Amino acid sequence: MARMTSSSRPLLNRRLAEFGTTIFAEMSAMAVRTGAINLGQGFPDTDGPEEVREAAVRALRDGRGNQYPPGPGVPELRSAIAAHQERRYGLSYDPGAEVLVTAGATEAIAASLLALLEPGDEVIALEPYYDSYAASIAMAGGTRVPVTLHPHEDRFRLDLDELREAVTDHTRLLLVNTPHNPTGTVLTRTELTAIAELAVERDLLVVTDEVYEHLVFDGSEHVPLATFPGMRERTVTIGSAGKTFSFTGWKVGWVTGPAELVAAVRSAKQYLTYVASGPFQYAVAEALRLPDSYFEEFRADMRGKRELLAGGLEQAGFRVFRPAGTYFITTDIRPLGESDGFAFCRALPERCGVVAIPNAVFYDHREQGAPFVRFAFCKRTGVLEEAASRLKTLAA
Repeated sequence: MARMTSSSRPLLNRRLAEFGTTIFAEMSAMAVRTGAINLGQGFPDTDGPEEVREAAVRALRDGRGNQYPPGPGVPELRSAIAAHQERRYGLSYDPGAEVLVTAGATEAIAASLLALLEPGDEVIALEPYYDSYAASIAMAGGTRVPVTLHPHEDRFRLDLDELREAVTDHTRLLLVNTPHNPTGTVLTRTELTAIAELAVERDLLVVTDEVYEHLVFDGSEHVPLATFPGMRERTVTIGSAGKTFSFTGWKVGWVTGPAELVAAVRSAKQYLTYVASGPFQYAVAEALRLPDSYFEEFRADMRGKRELLAGGLEQAGFRVFRPAGTYFITTDIRPLGESDGFAFCRALPERCGVVAIPNAVFYDHREQGAPFVRFAFCKRTGVLEEAASRLKTLAA
């Protein structure tokens, strides 16, 4: 129970009362306590490219970024982000006014929602969703309206009629995530076209989380929402170095969008971290200029790891939804005779020495996520092989 003040008021703001310690902290602590392999939290267990790490060391030694960097981010990184968007997607952004560097994508999400929402505004988010979405909407005083991705054959799919019906006169913003965490779905051009047309028709703002943009498989393509007609002027796009270059601890993310939206986000961001990750910003600027071969090899490596873990999960008896993007696999535990993902994940470290995350934590409608469990495959091959071996005991 929350400790009460002398006036009997809870200390925790009521907007955050539903948010306790995250499941990631709980399951990671369980991994440490039991010695289990942690396939729950989504961070790599190896560092990214050596030349990028050396760029950070060089920046430190040269005294670049050891003091406060510029509030919007160092010019070198903002220029590199703009060049990346132009080269990859044909999106032209002014580095001075339309690019903002943040302390990771999580801050970018929070600052965007704090800046763009008024209390009572409705935000439509694709459920299941990254846990910070709900907290950020709550902190901004918004009302979240989930539209659920439903399992259908080999993937989780967006019901476009359900999305359209969710929009009301109080809807201010669509919060979109593709490639999608936790399901691994990559929204198709057809789905994105419908989202864009709806946003234009109803004059909605869009915040789109595209941090897994370079992790798409099997012929899927990542198409930024900002490239669709009428969308550049209403879309805030969020990117991250952590997911692409495997330096998640550096906490370097960014926002791109029209100047007036980026200025609004910057107004909120300056009162959150103010600035962060000074020397690492210079290193990420160099990382974004790596040749296409880096991104292709990175994607191929993750695709191989996906196949390794997916095969092990299938042999263990799970129903596996092979992801078209990200580095997470969602599974259905019902073929194992289980239906409660929380109970399953809390027992799994003792049963076979592996940690996973129950997808129900990503749902408002927790019953819809109850039988689904997420595993991360952004680990060393040997670790995934050992995890697959341990999981096979479930089949027995």
